[in-house]
Amino acid sequence: MSARTYQRFHPLQQLREEMDRLVNEFAGALPRAAGYGLPLVGGQPFPAVNVWASDDAIYAETELPGLRQSDLDISVLGNEVTITGQRPDIEQQGVKYHRRERGVGSFSRTIRLPVEIDPQRVEATLRDGVLTLKLPKAEANRPRKIKVTTGN
Repeated sequence: MSARTYQRFHPLQQLREEMDRLVNEFAGALPRAAGYGLPLVGGQPFPAVNVWASDDAIYAETELPGLRQSDLDISVLGNEVTITGQRPDIEQQGVKYHRRERGVGSFSRTIRLPVEIDPQRVEATLRDGVLTLKLPKAEANRPRKIKVTTGN
C-alpha cells in the first residue's frame, strides 16, 4: 500500500495551487471580456434570482448589494421581466489591488415567467440590497372560482 502525502510546500502542490488560482482568475475575467458586465457567480448568471408564485402573482427576489434605486431599470413585456443595472467602478488613486472580485459595470438579466404579467400593477422594492418584485398575473392567467348552479 502506498500513501502519498503532500506537504504544503511541496513543489508540485505549489504548482497546482498556483495553476488553480490562475485558471480561476482567468475564468472570472471571461464574462467581462465577452461584454456581460458583471461576472458569472459560481457559474450562474448575475444576478441570481429566486422566483415563486402565489395564486395571483409571481414574485422575484435578487441580491444587489451596493446598488441604489437610480442604478436599476426593470421592465416587463408579456411573460418576461428584465432587470438591468449599473454598478459603478470606484476609482481610487494610489492603490494597488491584490484581489478584485466584485464586478463592476452594467448587467442585464431576463427571466421568462410561466404566465403573462399585468405590467400596470408591478411593484418593485429595494431594501437592504435586496430587490423584490411583485409581478401580478394578467387577469386571463388568474384562477377563477366558477359558480355551480343546479339544474332543474
